[in-house]
Amino acid sequence: MGIEEYGGGQSSKSDILIVTTNDVPGHRVDQVIGEVFGLTVRSRHLGSQIGAGLKSLVGGELRGLTKTLVETRNQAMERLTEQARARGANAVLAMRFDVTEAADVGTEVCAYGTAVVISSL
Repeated sequence: MGIEEYGGGQSSKSDILIVTTNDVPGHRVDQVIGEVFGLTVRSRHLGSQIGAGLKSLVGGELRGLTKTLVETRNQAMERLTEQARARGANAVLAMRFDVTEAADVGTEVCAYGTAVVISSL
């Protein structure tokens, strides 16, 4: 697997800027739209759980689980982007991820932030 399979973040072609900072240098916030989020819940795959259990005996990276988490985070970010776009934003500030267990059957990943309209100074 290549490094591109273990990375994330938004596409360079995206019309919505997503940052983890509270502002964007060289831009001003013209309008605060409010909180937006993208949510996905993934169930555990029995095969990957068994493989992860065996791998944990000898140590090392759990590549299958790493790839699944990257895909899950990317899906949550795509949904965040869609919601921001639908509400008229061109940026999301202070983006964060929240990851929790969902009733012992899966993992919930939520990408959230503040949707805003920004413009250049």
